[in-house]
Formats: sequence, C-alpha cells, structure tokens
Amino acid sequence: MKTDAQLKKDVEAELEWEPAVEAAHIGVAVKDGVVTLTGHLETFAEKYVAERAVRRVAGVRAIAEEIDVKLARGHVRSDSDIAQAIEGAFSWHTLIPADRIQVKVEQGWVTLTGEVNWDYQRRVAEQTVRPITGVRDVTNSITLKTTSTPSNIVERIEQALSRQAEREAKAIEVTVNGTTATLRGHVHSWAERHAAQGAAFSAPGITSVLNELTVAG
Repeated sequence: MKTDAQLKKDVEAELEWEPAVEAAHIGVAVKDGVVTLTGHLETFAEKYVAERAVRRVAGVRAIAEEIDVKLARGHVRSDSDIAQAIEGAFSWHTLIPADRIQVKVEQGWVTLTGEVNWDYQRRVAEQTVRPITGVRDVTNSITLKTTSTPSNIVERIEQALSRQAEREAKAIEVTVNGTTATLRGHVHSWAERHAAQGAAFSAPGITSVLNELTVAG
C-alpha cells in the first residue's frame, strides 16, 4: 500500500508525463488515498485530461477536483458560436442521435438534455463537447429511455464483468431493482471501478447505476 507521499509523487509524475496537460499549473494534495487537484487551466478539455491521468495512477481511491477553467484570450467564444459548433459536431457524429439531444450554453457552461437509448450515446455526446473551443464546463443531464429488463439481467451483468475482468468480478456484487443496477464490493483501481460501471450500463433496460464499489487501498 502506498503512503500519501508516494501517491502524491506518482500523481505529479503522471501529470508531468501527460503531454496535453500543463502540470505546473496544477496543485496536488493527497490524504488517505484521496487526491485533491487545484489550480487554473486554459481549457475544459485539459481539465478533463488531467483528471483522467490521475485516475490511471494505482492507489488513487477518489478524486476531489477543484481546478478552475480560465479561458485563454484566443479560446473565448460567444455562447451562440459554441452552441452552433456543438450542434455541427453532433450532426457529423454517427454515434450521436443529434435530433434527440438539446444544447444550452450559458457563459461557456454547456448543459445537455434529452433522451437516448444507451449510456454510450450520452457519454459520446459529452466527450464531443469537451474539446469545443470556448467550453468552460459541461453538465450532462441526458436521460435514458426506459425499456423492459430481461429476467436474467443480473446474471448477464455478472457475465459481462467476468469477461472484462475476472479477478475484479469475483469481488463485485450486482443487484437490480427495476431499471437500476447497484454495484457493491471492491476493485483494485479507479479505472476498474469506472469499467465496471460501464459494463452495467451496457445491459438492456438499465437506466441508472449506483456505483458503490470501493478502491482497495
């Protein structure tokens, strides 16, 4: 098990290793495996990449992200320009049902609403918005269309988890109530926790996932 000092050193090294991030602009603090990031970055995309880099580091149990986005002068765009850029990007993306997603932009903060069939569609929509010039933050309020769940849905989710990560799957308990799947137990990394959630969201009829998995210290 890493000490907080060791984990802090590893997080800082990973941020330095990530070419899309100005690591010098990010402060790192660690307590009991919880990493707190502070500082100011020039784009929302860079902020997201920084968080993703921290998630890759073994031993990270949770992330408190307190980074502010202060757009560089060349990145400032009007809300209408940002909205038009997003709608254009959606219209060219084959995985996004653009006609079912509404976009609102207020002072660079993008809110996505609407209803889609699958979690990957709303995730791709958010991923497409992040690198748009002028975006300061994103709120993804897209919901999933409710459909019936198969009677063997728990078994199918467990099988999916086993295919993707046999070692971790043995420590994950899956329960389903209506269209909500709940994951309990422990995994060995933040990335594994996220992957388990994605596997559950891929199950037919599941519209929400309560991820109560803990990351082993």
